[in-house]
Amino acid sequence: MRIRKLSTVIATAATLALLATACSGSGGSGDDSTGGADGVSDKILTIGMPNGPQQPNQNPLANGSASLSLGYAFAVYESLMQVNELKPTDPPTPWLAEKVEWNPDSTQAVITAREGVKWSDGTDFTAEDIAFSIQLRKDNKELNTDFPDQYGDITVDGNTVTVNFLSGQYVNQVKLLKLLIVPKHLWESEDPVTWTDDEMIGTGPFKLKSFTPQAVTLEPNTDYWGETPKVGTLRYDTFNDNAGLTTALTTGEAQWGWTFIPDFENTFIAKDPDHFHQVAGGGFGVDVLYLNNETKPFNDVAFRKALNMVVDRADISATAGYGVWPQIKSVTGLPQPSGDAFISDAYADQELSVDVDGAKDVLTEAGYTWDGSGALVDPDGEKVAFTLQNPTGWTDYLDALGIISEGAKALGVEAPVEGVVQDTWFNDIIPFGNFQASLHWTDGGSTPWNMYANIMDGASYVPLGESATWNFGRYQNDEVTQALADFKAGTSDNDRAAALDVVQKHFVEDVPGLVIWSRPAVAQYSTVNYTGFPTDEDPYANPQPTGPQAALILSKLTPTE
Repeated sequence: MRIRKLSTVIATAATLALLATACSGSGGSGDDSTGGADGVSDKILTIGMPNGPQQPNQNPLANGSASLSLGYAFAVYESLMQVNELKPTDPPTPWLAEKVEWNPDSTQAVITAREGVKWSDGTDFTAEDIAFSIQLRKDNKELNTDFPDQYGDITVDGNTVTVNFLSGQYVNQVKLLKLLIVPKHLWESEDPVTWTDDEMIGTGPFKLKSFTPQAVTLEPNTDYWGETPKVGTLRYDTFNDNAGLTTALTTGEAQWGWTFIPDFENTFIAKDPDHFHQVAGGGFGVDVLYLNNETKPFNDVAFRKALNMVVDRADISATAGYGVWPQIKSVTGLPQPSGDAFISDAYADQELSVDVDGAKDVLTEAGYTWDGSGALVDPDGEKVAFTLQNPTGWTDYLDALGIISEGAKALGVEAPVEGVVQDTWFNDIIPFGNFQASLHWTDGGSTPWNMYANIMDGASYVPLGESATWNFGRYQNDEVTQALADFKAGTSDNDRAAALDVVQKHFVEDVPGLVIWSRPAVAQYSTVNYTGFPTDEDPYANPQPTGPQAALILSKLTPTE
């Protein structure tokens, strides 16, 4: 295995170069093409998401809240640094932290808070806010999806915060940099898990103006520490499904969002090729068919192997993904070319292919049979069947499940596809393991660690019925858990390569889940009203509006002339 060297994610103190004001405020004409006073445009920028009506929960730390689901949390609250997920080895850009310095084994980070920042209620932002926000995650496991049971002592000394970890965090450094920071003076008297944070007091470029289950409006934070945004009003509209958002994007009702658009070149871009754009970036993010390893039929590795052998990933990528989501070919599940340097030598030339006969041989050797109707019968004498679930309206996922169901049918297995309510899927089905098979994404990151850990890490294991943050399929293997920990704590490329060999061996042999396709960051936008979005030529940030990078992108948008 050839693991590329990754530059340590340590930011030095640097001048934050934000976009200079493009339009003079003199005259205050308010003309839409040049902006109003101080260059702020009168035009609304509408961001769309296909997530259905939202509950009034603005909590930026709580999974499933409206502010995270639609993304407006990231225009109100900000992260320590700006990380370009499309170029994860590039140095991060200082944001609420002027610098973050890691020790050699990545068990300690020293954060220097930016001075001169205020919360939107006028209170000074300090290092205490950073320490408090991290301590919240440590004290509340429901909020600690990035570092479960891994925080040590968190201390403040003047303008610096020292965060200690119980193990090396080489692979997780960017996760610390991307944490949203909340105000201690307001949050310390609230339950951070259940509080709905109705006023949203943040440091970001925008403030909450109004909320309804269908639409949220933000207004500029006139006391923002950075460059005053040129976007006069942000509106976040939620649509019932991908089709609804696609219509909104093609008609101009929404000007920024991300959804799966089948045949996007004809469906979307051709409607206004001068202004409509879709941009995508690479990385290590993938979509995984999580399999419930603790219930039939997926508690049997033989059946998991057999299903893996009949899934037509080429068809899924071309038909369900319209080529937008690239096919996974390596048996290791790694997306390529991002993952080429990380594939174990043992699997360097091994690719996935459809092999129905081979799958039936695996099942026969494991004691499966077929009855007179051709239905697969397990060693206990029961017919094999399972249900594939994903939210209604997520057309790419549901179409992919349909092709997976066809593969199962070739084995004599009935596997119906069931659409479910998005909120139910997010809050009940996935975290508590109330499913047999369901597609879900993984984190990206600068190495494959996140992909494998999200699928296989025993450190994220909780029993069925308890809420999981990752490892939704409840896979358990002590050797894999240790290898993932060794990779994360490794201080040399050789150590990490040896650990990854172990992880990939068990991924291939145990089939804890099925990586279906790679998931580059995709977004659609219109330049009718505003320009400055990330492009294929200038991929300065993940182009989606639902991450900490939103504050950076909003700082670069200017009214279209």
